[in-house]
This record gives sequence, structure tokens and C-alpha cells, in this order.
Amino acid sequence: MAAELYSAHFGFSERPFSLSPDPDFLFLSKAHARAFSVLEYGLMTHAPLTMLTGEVGMGKTMLLQALLRNIDEDITLGLVSNAQGDRGDLLRWVLNALDVALPQDTDYVSLFQHFQNFVVQEYAAGRHVVLIIDEAQNLGSEMLEELRMLTNINSGKDELLQIILAGQPELRTLIAQPQLRQFAQRVTATYHLNPFSRADSAAYIRHRLQQVGGTGDEITAAAISHIHHEAEGIPRSINKLCDLALVYAASAGNTVVGKPIVNELIRDGLILKPAPPLLVLTERVDTSEKAAE
Repeated sequence: MAAELYSAHFGFSERPFSLSPDPDFLFLSKAHARAFSVLEYGLMTHAPLTMLTGEVGMGKTMLLQALLRNIDEDITLGLVSNAQGDRGDLLRWVLNALDVALPQDTDYVSLFQHFQNFVVQEYAAGRHVVLIIDEAQNLGSEMLEELRMLTNINSGKDELLQIILAGQPELRTLIAQPQLRQFAQRVTATYHLNPFSRADSAAYIRHRLQQVGGTGDEITAAAISHIHHEAEGIPRSINKLCDLALVYAASAGNTVVGKPIVNELIRDGLILKPAPPLLVLTERVDTSEKAAE
């Protein structure tokens, strides 16, 4: 209700800083534009494996949704998110995403055969299968190796299956393991999204304000600078701070969000941050000969 009230107060058509990924609000910083180009390149070249990584809240899912808006009609798409388990579980996730119905007790060999038949049939019908795995850092080494094996299905000269992986930075660490070197070699294109610069954050905030009918100046430059610092350049954290700052401003009857409002909501403890690592103190033991005496 408070958010709806601030939208009316500022004359916005809707909330400019909702946390839900919405391609209508897509903002392409230089890094995001490059990441999007890498995803498009992967699709266009039928790359077997394309990978996008970045911290939580960096907009990876938003980019994927924007990519799906422009996908060709001859592509059969499957979207898997938060898949976990063993290789048999992975195949069930994949087949479910592709709307391939199977009995519950189907064994692994039958699962693989159903998948292979489906991919080949789609190719024969002039279609190309694309599988998008979101939150791919949750996959273990076994499941990633299974994905690589799936990309081995081909027609002799054409790749019949293309996989796009999106995940947190741990995904890069996982793939760097020696046992996954064959997987890493099949990754044709990869991009890592870093947090916004201060200029990016300012442009991002103004862009979202203007998308809902604002002027872009409803949040002052000083407040934007403070928000960028507190959010550490992470878009989702920027959204949280801006959304609450607009609520605070509207409740006080202000038409502009200044730095004092941002300070106030931070003092009120409305933004949770990860606790710093604990400092462990250990007693130093002197093992020298002098100490022994």
C-alpha cells in the first residue's frame, strides 16, 4: 500500500524499483550491453555452451528474459532453474522444461534415449533446441559433466543442442576444477558481470524513474551517490534502497529524495547487510629455547 501511495505522490505510473525482473525496465550499462551481446552471439552461432556469471542481484535473469523476447520462432526452448540432484534428476528437470512427459519410474538409459530422440526430432522438423540453466552454480561436477555429454548429440555437422548457463561467481570456480576441463573447453562464450560504477548507478536510477513517467531528478545526485556506496553497485540493492527512500520521502510529504532521507532509512536498520567475518584471536605460543628455560 505504501508503495502504491508513493507512486501516486510522485505521479509514477507504477513502482520504478520493483525487485521482480522486468525486461521493460532493462538498462544496458556498458557491461550489460556486452553481456547481452555475448548471449546473442552464443545463440546466433549455435555455441554448445555459453556462460554468464555475476553476483546475486546483478541482473542476469533480466538479461535472460530480454534475450527470450527476441528468440527466433524456430527455437525450442527449455528453462531450468535451481536444478539439484544427480544426473538422472538433471535429465528429468530438462525433459520437464521441454514438456516431454515421462513415467515417474523411467530409468536413466530410457531418460537419455527420450531426450536424444526429442532433440533429433526437433532438428528433423527444422527446429533447434536451446536449454537455459539459471542458478547453475547449484549444479555439482557430476551434473555439469552430464550437460557436456548432452551437447555431444549432433547431426555430423550441426550442433543440435545449445546450453546457456547463468550463475553466481562460484560457477566459474566450479568449472575451473581439473575434472571439468573438458566442460570448460566446450564453453564457447563467457562473460562476468561486475557491479555498477558510480556513473552507471546514477544512469540506472534516472532511467528507471523516467520509465514510469518521472523526470529522473526525483532522487538527488548526493542521494544517488550515497545509495551507490551503500548498495556497492549491485542493481537489486539499489532498487531496495531507492524504493524505501521514495516511501520515506512520500510519507514526509517531500517531492525529492535527498541524502538525509537515505541516511534515515539506513539508521532505521531497514537494509540488511552480511555480517563481516568474525575475527578469531589465538594465543601466540613461544616455542623458542629461551621460553623453554
